[in-house]
Amino acid sequence: MALDPISPPPRPLPALLTGVKLAAIEKLRGRIAEAGHPEIREGHGCVFGFIDIEKGSRLTELAATAGFTKQAVGEAVTELERLGYLERRACADDGRAKIIHLTERGREAALTGRRIFAEIEAEWAEELGPEVVAAMRSAAERIVELESSER
Repeated sequence: MALDPISPPPRPLPALLTGVKLAAIEKLRGRIAEAGHPEIREGHGCVFGFIDIEKGSRLTELAATAGFTKQAVGEAVTELERLGYLERRACADDGRAKIIHLTERGREAALTGRRIFAEIEAEWAEELGPEVVAAMRSAAERIVELESSER
């Protein structure tokens, strides 16, 4: 694709996708604070977005699925544990291992966050049309799948 030397180049797609993410996170932050969880911040998404709500998750699983280091996720887990959203329990199969579980407050926050993201997506569908949002979701899922298979 040849670029017009007079017009500025279009913003790269990754930059646009980052803008979409930041817009959604900003909406989430305000709404989750209003719902009673003002201490939750973007950095906690590596836990809330990937933890198994019913069974809990190991730190290594969270780090792998979130795409962060164990150290970074461990710091978020420690903070969320201090805030009363998580607890670490011994693994039933391996007493040396710890499973990170949501407390009742953590479960409520995780479910609230997921509900808020669904509301944001519905708002976008109302503004842009459900077909556009469905196509965006499908394309994003395919890109993630493609890139994760190349690792």
